[in-house]
Amino acid sequence: MTIHTDTEVGVRSASAQNSRVYAEGITAGMLGGAAIAVWFFLIDLLNGHPLYTPTVLGTALFRGGAGLDSPETLPISFEMVAVFTWVHFLVFAVIGGAAARLLAIAETMPNSGFGILLLFVVFECGFIAVSMAVAAPVLNAIGAFAVFVGNLLAAAVMVVYFRRRHPALRILP
Repeated sequence: MTIHTDTEVGVRSASAQNSRVYAEGITAGMLGGAAIAVWFFLIDLLNGHPLYTPTVLGTALFRGGAGLDSPETLPISFEMVAVFTWVHFLVFAVIGGAAARLLAIAETMPNSGFGILLLFVVFECGFIAVSMAVAAPVLNAIGAFAVFVGNLLAAAVMVVYFRRRHPALRILP
């Protein structure tokens, strides 16, 4: 017979809680990543160039933008699509994990909800500003408006997922 102390039970409980939070965050991130990937796939399909966007983004990220001086002639690269997609979902898993951790904080400290919402707005604006400053040729190639809408779509999908998982959580009054 094993006797567990209250501390051991508390540590296991906290560990299980952390695992649940991060698993939830990874799921939310994957859903957000999938939403933006589907968005750009549909745009590329409608423009007659399936997989163009991940090819451009992969080329910019892993080949230093070689070939982006005339992106309309850039051939589709399944290698760039695969590598960029892997990194894209990894980044979204991290973002989802961070969002889940912030929501866990908001559940225990309800007054932090507005700060979390403000952080989201600053993050989105910062992403757009940095993208415009650092990656203007990429934004020109795939369309800044499409990037903005894609990010909002991904965020909305993640919010809906988190909202269903935490119906009692109120970030706004």
